[in-house]
Formats: sequence, structure tokens, C-alpha cells
Amino acid sequence: MKFLRFISAGLGAAALVASAHAAGGALHPHEPEGGWEFTGPLGELDMESVQRGYQVYREVCASCHGMRLMHYRNLGEPGGPFYDPEYPNANDNPLVKSFAAQDEILSTEPNDVGDYDYRPARTSDPFKSPYPNEQAARAANGGAYPPDLSVITKARPGGASYIYSLLTGYPEDAVISTRTVEVPAEDVTDSEASEEEVEAEEGAAVVEETETVIDVGHMDKLSHGDAHYEGELIQPLGQYYNPYFAGDTTPQWEGDPRHAPPGGFLAMPPQLTPGRVSYMDGTEATVDQMARDVSAFLQWAGEPKQKQRKSTGFASMIYLVILAVLLWFSFHRIWRKVDH
Repeated sequence: MKFLRFISAGLGAAALVASAHAAGGALHPHEPEGGWEFTGPLGELDMESVQRGYQVYREVCASCHGMRLMHYRNLGEPGGPFYDPEYPNANDNPLVKSFAAQDEILSTEPNDVGDYDYRPARTSDPFKSPYPNEQAARAANGGAYPPDLSVITKARPGGASYIYSLLTGYPEDAVISTRTVEVPAEDVTDSEASEEEVEAEEGAAVVEETETVIDVGHMDKLSHGDAHYEGELIQPLGQYYNPYFAGDTTPQWEGDPRHAPPGGFLAMPPQLTPGRVSYMDGTEATVDQMARDVSAFLQWAGEPKQKQRKSTGFASMIYLVILAVLLWFSFHRIWRKVDH
């Protein structure tokens, strides 16, 4: 009986996997051209890229996403992007102090009249959160909750490659179009039309609406390999298609239901446009460059001690190799006169 239950559970899991695959799944995240510098046992982060990534986070991502596990002082600690040997104590680093002072946070100590004032952040403070709580975050984003980015590269399969692929994976403008369709008047809700529009259409059989259409058959991201999709995706209002975001596109797919495109819809619109950030070091801010830099920054944030860990691990491996050689010679020295 136990064996039959085991077989049934296995078949059930296989069916779930098959149904998820049929629903489209998501494209496997990929590395940028040239790969990541930090991969491998001896790989190290490109700190110039991490510095630029922090600028992208501050100017683009921080308006919606917080990093509650990160403190400003972490930027100037050993292994951090703005570490300066002249300031072994990161709290004394003037650059890190200036970064913290750019944000104002609510003081935890009341003033003389018992009120709580805003003050410039200190290096000991955590990164400023864009919202006071989850409810406020959802209210500002149409019900969607922007995830915290502190350890996002650890929480998502693919790590930094997932972040990079997601940010660069939105459909090109050339495959996006709009069209006007007629829908039954009773299907129009107050959230889809203004009060004046609803009143103007009272008594009408149909109502005209504008919908966004994506021609996925001509998307560069989906045109590689043997995959080919004939049809269109109807993008829901307030949602944006991305082939690297896990979801189910079948309900919005106008094409062969057996070959729905991979990916799903998320509430975050495309964030990176050429030149959106003016890099302090003069690097050209292309979409690919900004996505690569902010992914490197989030990779560092997910493991700030990565450089020290790899250095310690490498030294430990050398020590163990030397110890193994010494033990081998010692073994043969001690037992050299014993007939085995």
C-alpha cells in the first residue's frame, strides 16, 4: 500500500509539472554577454559595476522597493562598493555619510513637545523604506506588493541572472499596439471607466474599449531555437507581460492554446530606458548596462561578505591540500617497515 501511495504521489507531482509546463512557465534566466565576473570559486564582483548599480537602485528602484536588511554603513565596510582603507570604521566614511544624509527618516526619539520629526539618516540606519507598511505599498501599486530587494538574488532561482533577464525582457515597442474593441455594456465596471463614461453609455448595447496587444511571434526574446508562437497576447489593464516572470498567459492568449507563450504578467512596468541614469563615472547608461549594474549591486547586497568568504575558502583548501600531502608521507614513513 505504501508503494502504491508513493507511485500515486509521484504521478500527481508529474501531472502538476506537466500542467505548469503547458501553462507556459517562464523562460530560463540568462547571463549578460560575457557572463558574470563573480561566478566560480575565485570570481570577484566588479566593484565599479556595483557602485553604478547602487546609483541605479537609488534613482530607479528605491521609489518602490526597500532593502530593510541593508544599512548605509554596509556600503563602506570591507568588501563593500565604497570601502576606503583610510576609514576602517564605515561610520566615519564621508562618502557613506553623504549617501545616508540624502534620505530623511522619522526619528525614533520625540522632540521637546513630544512629536516625532524627520531627520537626515545616519550611517547606522537601515536603508529608507519607500512605504511605512505593506498596506500602504499595496495601495500605491494597485494591490501589488513590491518585494524587498535585500536578498532578492537569493530568493529567486537564477539569482542575478533572473534580475538581469527580467529587467531586459519586456517586449519591444515594435511588437506592442493598441486596438479598440466593443464589449457588452454590462461587462464594464466602475474601475474600468469613469462615472461620466458609464452614464454616457447607459442604455447602449456595447461599449468601446482600448486594449493593449502584444505580437509575441515577433518578440526577439521568443524567436530563438525551435519555439515559434503564432498569435497575440492581450495585456490586462495595469499589468505588463514579461517572459521571464513566472505565470500563466493562457487566459490572455489568442492563438493555439497548446502553445501559449512562456512568462506572465506583473504590475511593474519597464523601468529602464536609455539614459535614465547619468553615471557619475561617465559610463553610457544603456538598458543592458543599467540592468547588469543593478543586478551586480543586488548580488553584493545578498551576500556582502562574498569576497571574504571566497578568500577564506581558498586559503582553507590550500591548507587542507598541504595537510593531506603531509599525512600521506607520514603514513608511509610510520608504516614503512610493516609488511602489508
